[in-house]
Amino acid sequence: MTAFKPVLSVITIVYNNARDIERTMLSVLTQTYPRIEYIIIDGKSTDGTLKIINRYKDQVAKIISEKDDGIYDAMNKGLAAATGDYVIFMNSGDEFYAQDTVQKVFESAPDADIYYGETEMIDADGKSLGQRRHQAPKEFTWKDFKYGMSISHQAIYVRRSLAEPYDHRYKLSADIDWIIRAARKAKKIVNVNQYVAKYLVGGMSKAKHRQSLAERFDIMKRYYGFVPTVANHFVIAFNLGRYWLKNRRTND
Repeated sequence: MTAFKPVLSVITIVYNNARDIERTMLSVLTQTYPRIEYIIIDGKSTDGTLKIINRYKDQVAKIISEKDDGIYDAMNKGLAAATGDYVIFMNSGDEFYAQDTVQKVFESAPDADIYYGETEMIDADGKSLGQRRHQAPKEFTWKDFKYGMSISHQAIYVRRSLAEPYDHRYKLSADIDWIIRAARKAKKIVNVNQYVAKYLVGGMSKAKHRQSLAERFDIMKRYYGFVPTVANHFVIAFNLGRYWLKNRRTND
């Protein structure tokens, strides 16, 4: 029986992040899995980011450095450039969980439409902040985002034929819509039951946070209906409050 070894297109989006880009790149370039197409989309950085990227240009399949119309425009450029069987976004500051992560993902089961796993949060110094508040569900369908984004984009491998472009109408939450659309078409979704990514936690202004929440509500309303989405947001608020109280007690 031939081993299942598809080509994985890893896409990194970056703009003026000289501090973190090398860490992310090395996380990709040191993977034990041999069939990786690495694509970097740079938004015409001016802080030395491109100089760091070019140190490794012989190991990168495609480097595009040009102005873009926001993160999802850049991510769409990455999708358009990808030729692999699967795609995953590992944006600047994020990392694969370990050097053998990709290998273990594809060894978990052959020929899935989507693979997913758990995500660890890290701070700017690479220190672990523990598991994301939204734990990855044991089994995942497109309906599982009704209570929030339970799988981070760094932790989901999508068959490229199912990966449509990101919706430009959303500026902060298009990744939720993108995953839901892929999951609706997926026939086989596999939980690899392990940590697969490290997510760099970053600050967001209150204004942007409100915009993100508004976009998420609109996306959920489109897929799950208005009344269920309103009801689900009470559950989301309750879970968020319980999480905040639990962690406050832990830290006191």
